Amino acid sequence: MKRLWEILKTIFKIEDLREKILITLGFIVIYRLGAHVVLPGLDPTKLENLRSQSQEGIMSIINMFSGGAFANASVFALGIMPYISASIVVQLLGMAIPYFQKLQKEGESGRRKMNQITRYLTILILFIQAPAYLANLHYQLPPEAFIVQGLWGFTIPAVFILTTGTIFVMWLGERITERGIGNGISLLIMIGIIARFPSAISYEFGARLAATGGQLVAFVAEIIILFLVFVFGIALIQATRQIPVQYPKRIIGNKQYGGVRQYLPLKVNAAGVMPIIFAQALMFIPIMFAGFKTESLSRIGAALSNPTGFWYNFLEASMIVLFTYLYTAVIINPTQISEDLKKNGGFIPGIKAGKQTAEYIDSVMSKITLPGSILLAIIAILPAFAMMAGVTRSFAYFYGGTSLLILVGVILDTLQQIETHMMMHHYDGFIKGQKIKGRSAIGISY
Repeated sequence: MKRLWEILKTIFKIEDLREKILITLGFIVIYRLGAHVVLPGLDPTKLENLRSQSQEGIMSIINMFSGGAFANASVFALGIMPYISASIVVQLLGMAIPYFQKLQKEGESGRRKMNQITRYLTILILFIQAPAYLANLHYQLPPEAFIVQGLWGFTIPAVFILTTGTIFVMWLGERITERGIGNGISLLIMIGIIARFPSAISYEFGARLAATGGQLVAFVAEIIILFLVFVFGIALIQATRQIPVQYPKRIIGNKQYGGVRQYLPLKVNAAGVMPIIFAQALMFIPIMFAGFKTESLSRIGAALSNPTGFWYNFLEASMIVLFTYLYTAVIINPTQISEDLKKNGGFIPGIKAGKQTAEYIDSVMSKITLPGSILLAIIAILPAFAMMAGVTRSFAYFYGGTSLLILVGVILDTLQQIETHMMMHHYDGFIKGQKIKGRSAIGISY
């Protein structure tokens, strides 16, 4: 505890770091306040059905990422997810379309153009998602919940308000990245997830307290297991396979350059959280079959729609393993890595530069991706095991899945940036003699 207070004092001694942290906290406060501002024309006391709907299925995931704004019918109800969707689409286009590949190689100017395209695509997605959200409101809420009704009285103004709200959240994220600390978009997602944690843990504690037979001991055991799961998530995110790389020795004047062995770090989980997102999106398709009149289709749909069922979790885990291999193959280009090493005069000892180096890197990635994909699948289905053990649904979501990986990854990245500022001012980091390792640069960047 004494060490922690020393670190906090050190952080606030550094003027520029203190300013960045305070700016970040200020923007986060604005974001959280906006999540409770209800759309004009709605009665805030009539949202019970919407909040109940947001406790299960895909709606619970959307509500989690929006920090409860979805269930509050807030001006920030759509959150930052449309921007993330647009970012993923643009990055996938950068892997397949020559024009976007050219922009990626143009450096800062190309990055600005791709960001502009992402913003335009976000607006297009918003004009699709906003009417869908309003249609859901009309379906879930009673007529008396709408103080103002009609196309021009409520729908069209609400579409523009929801669109403007997401654009404002996007602007907040960019300002945090530019003037604050950490990746702004990722921080807002993390804050949205953390915002639900106090209510989830208090509800779990209340449920255990109401029960009898040593339930408080069970609650303490749940907290300990949750801590161990977070440790497991940190280990998976930070795990790397280091390939030695040698650079030739050069003597210029009286100084020697190069000749030092370095390492090429390959992430065990290079795909990050994306395979879980893809798999969870596809797992909502079988729900459509549950309403079929055909008995066999209805039975299949019911089996694949049960989050705690065997076939649901088996199918989800299998898809995560598959998507991990596919996404890793898309974002990791062994040929490009080999060419970059060759251009800089680097080589892997015992491996011929060029094609053989690319084949060797590809072989290593194939071997380390298998355990990485299996561990990622285990993390994804851990909430199901938690629910089967009696943990409430809202609290069980923190035992794995996208929420766990995002929390761990963003916290590590933010701490790494703070530690970098401390090191620049000749202070010790969070851990004496060591550095915090953040997430890999490979993956989705917002």
